[in-house]
Amino acid sequence: MLHDRVMIKVERDTEERRSTAGIVIPATVKMANRLAWGEVCGVGVNARSVKVGDKVLFNPEEQYEVEVHGQLYLVMRERDLHAVATPQTDHGTGLYL
Repeated sequence: MLHDRVMIKVERDTEERRSTAGIVIPATVKMANRLAWGEVCGVGVNARSVKVGDKVLFNPEEQYEVEVHGQLYLVMRERDLHAVATPQTDHGTGLYL
């Protein structure tokens, strides 16, 4: 990867979900403006906040897709990421922005 680009392996929702009210949402329903989690598989030399193996939150719409060895990845700038999950924290949500 070049500059501040990040390559992300997207975690696809394969199961149905439940709303907080208990309504079942099938896996086939696509929700608008929904952020997604993914794993960082490659970073450019100018990426400062993420490293390979980090779990990140991002908007999958309007990102560049690339297929490598049959696996789909997204390529985006580091600034397009919304959060990075940490393995564990003493206090807080476990995310830093």
